[in-house]
Amino acid sequence: MARDEKAKAKMEQVKGKTKEASARAVGNESKSGEGRAERAKGDLRQAKEKAKDAFRK
Repeated sequence: MARDEKAKAKMEQVKGKTKEASARAVGNESKSGEGRAERAKGDLRQAKEKAKDAFRK
């Protein structure tokens, strides 16, 4: 389960970063904001998983 969550976090980060970069290239601020939000969601998910790993040790 933890691997699935870590993979999902990485995918959200990559997807958000890609969306943000492509939106900036065409000047779409709305999509750029969505990309930043998606990347932040992935960052939070990754932090949660790292915290869970720290408590398991």
